This record gives sequence, structure tokens and C-alpha cells, in this order.
Amino acid sequence: MVENRRGFIKKALGVSAIAVAGSTVSMANALSNKTETSSNGVVIGKSRKKEVLYKETQAWDDFYKSSY
Repeated sequence: MVENRRGFIKKALGVSAIAVAGSTVSMANALSNKTETSSNGVVIGKSRKKEVLYKETQAWDDFYKSSY
């Protein structure tokens, strides 16, 4: 009878551990999908900095002239 109880406890703990792991993974996926879909992969922030893609310099002028 003691063996039956031990077997039941082992099975119950195993099932509950699997259930907890599964719910944790599903919650993590739900949170990560929510942030990606709401911003389309773009990081949204409140930075006041202006993005500078090109600054006119002599080196760039030489490069563009040589590429013609």
C-alpha cells in the first residue's frame, strides 16, 4: 500500500511539473509575440536624438565622384 502511494505521488509530481513547464513556455511565447506584433519589429522609444544617416564631407564627395 505504501508503494501505491509513492507511485501515485511520483506520477502526480511529474504531471504537475510538465504542466507548469508547458504553461511557462506558452506564457513566454505570448508575451514575446505581443511585443513583436504591436511594433512590427521596430524599437519604440522616447529618444530626442536625430538619426543622422549621411553627413556631407570631402571623403564622401570623392567617393561619389569616383563612382560615376
